[in-house]
Amino acid sequence: MNFFQSQDQARKNTSRLVMFFILAVVSLIILTNLLVMFTFGYLEQETISMAYLQTAFDWKIFWTISAGVILLISLGSLYKIYSLSGGGATVAEMMGGKLLVDGSGDINVQKALNVVEEMAIASGTPVPSVYLLEGENGINAFAAGFKPGDAVIGVTRGCIEKLNREQLQGVIAHEFSHILNGDMRLNIRLIGILHGILLIGLIGYFILRGSSRSRYRRSSSNKGGGGILLLGVGLMVIGYAGTFFGNLIKAAVSRQREFLADASAVQYTRNPGGIAGALKRIGGDAMGSIVENPSSAQISHAFFGESATSMFSALFATHPPLGKRISSIDPQWDGQFDSGPARPEQAETESQTAAQPDRETLFKQTVVTGTVLADALDAADLVGNPTDAHLAYAHRLLNQLPLPMKQAAHEPHGARAVIYLLLLDDMELVRSGQLQMLEQESDDGVYEELVRLLVHRENLHPEHRLTLVDMAQPSLRQLTNRQYERFRGNVVRLGQADAKISLFEWSLGHILFSQLDTLFGKARPVRHNYGSFRPLTGACSILVSTLINSRKPDQNDPQLIDQVSGMLDGIPIHLVPARELSPKKLDQAVDTLNRLKPLLKPRLLKAIAHCITSDNKISIREQELFRAIADALDCPMPPLLVVQ
Repeated sequence: MNFFQSQDQARKNTSRLVMFFILAVVSLIILTNLLVMFTFGYLEQETISMAYLQTAFDWKIFWTISAGVILLISLGSLYKIYSLSGGGATVAEMMGGKLLVDGSGDINVQKALNVVEEMAIASGTPVPSVYLLEGENGINAFAAGFKPGDAVIGVTRGCIEKLNREQLQGVIAHEFSHILNGDMRLNIRLIGILHGILLIGLIGYFILRGSSRSRYRRSSSNKGGGGILLLGVGLMVIGYAGTFFGNLIKAAVSRQREFLADASAVQYTRNPGGIAGALKRIGGDAMGSIVENPSSAQISHAFFGESATSMFSALFATHPPLGKRISSIDPQWDGQFDSGPARPEQAETESQTAAQPDRETLFKQTVVTGTVLADALDAADLVGNPTDAHLAYAHRLLNQLPLPMKQAAHEPHGARAVIYLLLLDDMELVRSGQLQMLEQESDDGVYEELVRLLVHRENLHPEHRLTLVDMAQPSLRQLTNRQYERFRGNVVRLGQADAKISLFEWSLGHILFSQLDTLFGKARPVRHNYGSFRPLTGACSILVSTLINSRKPDQNDPQLIDQVSGMLDGIPIHLVPARELSPKKLDQAVDTLNRLKPLLKPRLLKAIAHCITSDNKISIREQELFRAIADALDCPMPPLLVVQ
């Protein structure tokens, strides 16, 4: 099965279905206009010809009513979307989800947290918060949020208890596809649009209810009362019919997205048996994928499997039939579901991790092979497309982390202490000043946690740094605004302690704050209004010069600049002297380049990769810088894996 072709076809089909949604709204506008005009006698002829529309039709009333309908649907949709503006956490809490901090002795919870962390590190995204739907015995999961920075993964108790690790990994990979492909934002917009359409029916209901209470409702001579009654009934029919057909379209959009997510899950894990096994377990389980929470109907299209059944299940199914999904992944499937008892899960050990060397790719600090150069230059193609090698790398990396560090990253005090620890200077004099500042400026308990972790500082490998930053983010999202302000200020002060900002400090700050600033309301939405590199020559020059100056000068640098210039529409890039570069200028350059239209960003990333690999070496510092730039450009970049 060619999963890449399947994804491309699913995207095309989804675009068509979204257009049908727009046509449905237009149809509602036309029907509402006709209803109002017929009700109040604005249309005096029994048949409407083109000549009548051109001469006698009251277009002013038509546009007024159209504007009113659009305003009503828009306000209703915006209200619903605003009520979910807290991101994925709002949706998870609406579903009664419980935030998971650590396994706390529950091996199934720990399994879920480990799988989510691996998938996040492999895909180059912040680790999403994980919520458990306790008491839900069906096998299901969902992803919710507006973007990777506020995404959450929700899993049912049945999902983590009835699936083995391989099957759960397939489910989580499916949900990460929704995160990386932008489906979460589409899901929330679908919820909002349906709410807006439903308002038309609700207004009709209230008009009808008010009309029935009128003291004139029994007067046969009161045409106005009869007209209002007819208007109420008509709006109810239009509104609820619109909701009916809107749900049909929502279900069709969701079904196409589910095929895409299934294909992506196989692409990420290179293991069709994982997600296929999960689907077979759903088919053989008594509860299937049913979610009993009443709010599940609103986000039915966001779940991994069909979350509810009804007499119209075939019409409103938000997911393709199980058999069809399984067959598309496993063409040799014999049609039998898995109804056997769940296998007890065993704790993972270091020896079990080492038992699969063929699937583990370790990052080497520097390599000198042509194959590596070619792979790195293809890095832009990996955006949003992690592979099984990235998953194996993340699995091994997490197992290599010192246990106290991992545990600390999973709670707010420890997460702040971990970030502070990463920013401590190697020079004892500077480090002493940093610790004194933190003792005074840190929130209660954070400095004490930092002191406890200091003994493990020497055990940290440089490649662990970004992993810890990603792992700490779910805990950092739990901070209050005041705590975040203090934490952010301390991070800035730690970086400035030696009177300069290193590339690692710059990278850590961008990876950390590009997501958290949005969540805490400190970042404005970005407008992508640059359709060419030409207006951004200065920003490109600063970025390229920073990359080149991050390593030793090379006699081939002028040739490299010419090559990068050719990759960016031939814009005149020039090498900025090191003394004229600064973190502030790099900030401004990256923020400006983030305003590029999305289809231009892969070319920019490829040019960046070319700069990094021009000396046939990729250091950990360059990998961190590449990841930070990709984050700033809203491009989820998997780790640059280089092999010998």
